[in-house]
Amino acid sequence: LFPLAVRGSEGLYMVNGPPSFTESVAFQRDSGKNCKAVAFSKDGSLFAWCNGEKVNVINVTRAELLHFFDLPKTVCLEFSPKNNVLATWQAYATAKDGTAGVPNLQLHDLRTGKCLKSFVQKKMQNWCPCWAEDESICARNVNNEVHFFENNNFNTIANKLHLQKVSDFVLSPGAQPTKVAVYVPGSKGAPSFVRLYQYPNFGGPQSALANKSFFKADKVTMLWNKKATAVLVVASTEVDKSGASYYGEQTLHYLAASGESAVLHVLPFPLAKNGPIYDVAWSPNSVEFCAVYGFMPAKATVFNLKCDPVFDFGTGPRNAAYYSPHGHILVLAGFGNLRGQMEVWDVKNYKLISKPVASDSTYFAWCPDGEHIVTATCAPRLRVGNGYKIWHYTGSVLHSYEVPADEEMWQVFWQPFQDGVFPERAVRYQAVPSELPRAQPSPAQAYRPPALRNRPVTSSKLHEDEPPQNMKPQLGGIDKPVSKTALKNQRKHEAKKAAKQEAKADAHQGPAQVRAPQNILQNTVPAMTTGDPEVDKKIKNLKKKLKAIEQLKEQAAAGKQLEKNQVEKIQKEAALLKELEDLELGV
Repeated sequence: LFPLAVRGSEGLYMVNGPPSFTESVAFQRDSGKNCKAVAFSKDGSLFAWCNGEKVNVINVTRAELLHFFDLPKTVCLEFSPKNNVLATWQAYATAKDGTAGVPNLQLHDLRTGKCLKSFVQKKMQNWCPCWAEDESICARNVNNEVHFFENNNFNTIANKLHLQKVSDFVLSPGAQPTKVAVYVPGSKGAPSFVRLYQYPNFGGPQSALANKSFFKADKVTMLWNKKATAVLVVASTEVDKSGASYYGEQTLHYLAASGESAVLHVLPFPLAKNGPIYDVAWSPNSVEFCAVYGFMPAKATVFNLKCDPVFDFGTGPRNAAYYSPHGHILVLAGFGNLRGQMEVWDVKNYKLISKPVASDSTYFAWCPDGEHIVTATCAPRLRVGNGYKIWHYTGSVLHSYEVPADEEMWQVFWQPFQDGVFPERAVRYQAVPSELPRAQPSPAQAYRPPALRNRPVTSSKLHEDEPPQNMKPQLGGIDKPVSKTALKNQRKHEAKKAAKQEAKADAHQGPAQVRAPQNILQNTVPAMTTGDPEVDKKIKNLKKKLKAIEQLKEQAAAGKQLEKNQVEKIQKEAALLKELEDLELGV
């Protein structure tokens, strides 16, 4: 069983996962309507929640109450990785007379139940201290410094990383040595930068494993891969000054540090389509990552550690990417202001498994077994139609629950398990059987103004979706993406081939031969020069315009409705041909 915790106006309770989907009797439902914070420990063995009266901590397996803390206003909870410490945060408040408030961030020893340390933490953003996975190090951002504590001794600051205006930091996952990625926003014309350090070597810029500076950054998101060998940095601005995007402007940077040798790779990102970067996700194997980017319909591409494209999924209505816990399946989805379409891919063979639709979803999560998925519609994002569905990745809905119309659901999430508990299973392509009918969304009808409703429907699309690379018609036997080096060599080879063809054409062509302008357009061999650079430039521009006209004529022949200015371009063809002929003849 893989329990789910559900929090809402109906209270806090747990539901057994597949195959039973019944309410868990091991956890007694807390029917209070004021449950504002819940958290599982990293291994799923402990569970804590605040019900508006106190914070409770239980052992999930034994359903045994371990501790309770008299902190009724707690709104955030977090366990340390080894379950030694519980961090709680309450909203900071000053006294009525304006004096400083009491410490609102508490760290509790889960063996004794005593408070280890209290801090003042005014902002909810980045409220929680960050631990290394073995809890040998814990870090907090305090007044432009990152303070490091060792072995959960919070009375002594073991180390400090001081950089002017440190805004954010992230500790690397995995075993020692721990690395730290820090972000410093730019000011007074200076760029923002991200640096990677290895704890405790903080001796200035020269001790950094990697460094990347950039402009156009109001905030950044730093993502370590699982093996802590590289970081992806998404830098974004609140406003796109060019006006091209409502979502601001984003750039994606890749930094890799290989420890003592300080091998540094800082590459600008080779994205194939302009527009926002909606999501970036590391594969659990740490050697690939997927980016979803570009104006809608958005593109999705898997890249390797050299930032070369490995597989292009084409375009579609998507803004999120989710790897399964084992990394063998990838879900590309369009949630939020999109319709909830999902594409489930086998990323070992790059084969499409299913295309389910989870309409109005505000939440998605993989089950730790790598087989099941939960999607949910939660308040306050959407206050109607709240509920959740449990799917098999082959597209079958195994369980569905909708809360009553007068109730709300605020949160739903799986109980976590340690890595390795569930083995990776072979990918299935046939939908698993389900007692529920397969969700078949009714096709949305395009809006037709009243004047057109009695006329025949003409098929027209705002955008043509680009298919995945293994579903495109193959040209010249090329069936996989070409790296930047291979592309450069290919262009050189093509240039040499064109030069040879030009030399052969020059040798066979007599001086009295004059080509008709129409033949010039169809000839792939570069034309002879006139000797006058200005005339050559005019001829080149005329050919460019005539080529564009040919393309417009092809589109018109295919039934595409042309704009007024495009029709006018076609009407100018005869005049352009006459001008080109005169220039070629030297008139």
